[in-house]
Amino acid sequence: MNKKGFTLIELMVVVVIIGILAAVAVPKLFGMIAKSKASEVGPAAGTYVKMQQAYMLENNELGGWALVGYKAPGVNNITSNFTYSGVTESSSVAITAGLANAWAASNKVTLNDCASGTNWTVSFTAASSAVDVGSVGLNNVVTDNCRALTPNFENIGK
Repeated sequence: MNKKGFTLIELMVVVVIIGILAAVAVPKLFGMIAKSKASEVGPAAGTYVKMQQAYMLENNELGGWALVGYKAPGVNNITSNFTYSGVTESSSVAITAGLANAWAASNKVTLNDCASGTNWTVSFTAASSAVDVGSVGLNNVVTDNCRALTPNFENIGK
């Protein structure tokens, strides 16, 4: 009699192969999900830095969000993944004084090893005592566990 079908051994081999593929693919999937969520941080910070630099060139001072015309992503500076904060009022400060924590992004949930909280900030500081617009430095602070999620964040504005 000619029987057609798969043997138990063949089915077990297929199940083992699928299990191995799943064990490799699932951790990669979660890493990619975290990177996709964090992908909004770089463009949001980049937009702020460019608007601040344009304002500095025109006025020779640093300005708050309202003064430079920056609006963070989302409604009321909140998206589904991040809350944005910083110097939002219409105030200005001399370039020599700098502007600490002028922009910050706080992730609402843990992204891989990146704990929730304020993990991305942008501050403007004077590069030397003889300050002009061209010598204002940009400091980007990213915690080590969050660094891999936004690999180019350190180069914004440079």
